[in-house]
Amino acid sequence: MDKIRLLVVDDHPMVLEGMKSMLQQISFVDLCGMAADAYAAMELIKKETPHIVITDINMPEISGIELALKIRHEFPDVKVIAMSTFKERSYISQMIQNGAAGYLVKSASREEIEEAILSVHEGKLYMSLDINLSPADKTELNNIPVLSTREKEVLLLIADGLTNPQIAAKLFISLHTVDSHRKNLLTKFGVNNTAGLIKLAVRNNMI
Repeated sequence: MDKIRLLVVDDHPMVLEGMKSMLQQISFVDLCGMAADAYAAMELIKKETPHIVITDINMPEISGIELALKIRHEFPDVKVIAMSTFKERSYISQMIQNGAAGYLVKSASREEIEEAILSVHEGKLYMSLDINLSPADKTELNNIPVLSTREKEVLLLIADGLTNPQIAAKLFISLHTVDSHRKNLLTKFGVNNTAGLIKLAVRNNMI
């Protein structure tokens, strides 16, 4: 398989060095950059086009939570794994709502980091084994659907009130394709109509 391009963001040099030595031992990973803050991370993403960014949550100036949202808006194809010493549900749900596809605690083993990278790369949501969430919390987090880049674009345009023909014209795709995306969105969110779709997307901070 092609190597998974990875960027790590953390304001502690020791953590960056530790992650670097660990990730360099993983055969399917290509560590394409390391950044000490969100500004440097955004610049590196532009240059290196990683598949996945692993970011610390608790950083000065711009937190990992804000960085995840920036990446979601500016680089929707780049997936984010949050990494923290925190295990609080509020941090986890904020990261997931802002587009993160995985959550690791900093004490995670190499095996767990490998599993997280592979899961997220395949489009799944990954939660650290060390996080003690209630069954209801886990269900809620797992119910946030993973959308393709095009599905996200269609969802935002639906929320803006555009009709299928208007969406097709704006995205330069066929009416049939728009209809397929709309049906897929309804299925992924488990709703029957546009009102239900928008309501759930707003609740999950996806629009």
